[in-house]
Amino acid sequence: MLIQTETTPNPSTLKFLPGQKVMDAGTRDFATPEEAEASPLAEAIFSTGEVDGVFFGRDFISVTAAPGSEWRSLKPQVLEVLLDHFASGAPLFRAGTAAGISVPPEQEIDDDPADAEIVAQIRELIDTRVRPAVAQDGGDIVYRGFREGIVYLALHGACQGCPSSTMTLKNGIEGLLKHYVPEVVAVEAV
Repeated sequence: MLIQTETTPNPSTLKFLPGQKVMDAGTRDFATPEEAEASPLAEAIFSTGEVDGVFFGRDFISVTAAPGSEWRSLKPQVLEVLLDHFASGAPLFRAGTAAGISVPPEQEIDDDPADAEIVAQIRELIDTRVRPAVAQDGGDIVYRGFREGIVYLALHGACQGCPSSTMTLKNGIEGLLKHYVPEVVAVEAV
């Protein structure tokens, strides 16, 4: 089995491509070793002791190195964990754990029912134009709400902590949404 790697705009994060489906649907972000206990694979990657985050996409895994860690020594360790996991056919998640992204309550913004048509347009643009482009860079951006002209988005994977994420949000996503949905005045990360 050959696992390819790609750099991402976030210098701390590498994208690993196992050449097969990772997640059947959705994505999953692990920011701590405790969160990773839901997945034997994420837990094994964190066990290297040099990892700050693991993200599962549809056909990739993004791994964020902890501050002070170098990819020169970490990359072979992560590749070994991934090879062992995919060769063994082990499950991605432990039985009884949620597979998709879980949203902390403080990250949900209740949409005004009067904005239903606007929200539908925003969601469609994010799902069809933004998320596929961001997945190419090893991350994900998920809609969290719309209130008073502001679109709230959550960044996951390589997008979290990326030096260019603010530019992507403001220059890319905000510009796109303002162009197609005039009611949008700003985009903010939650």
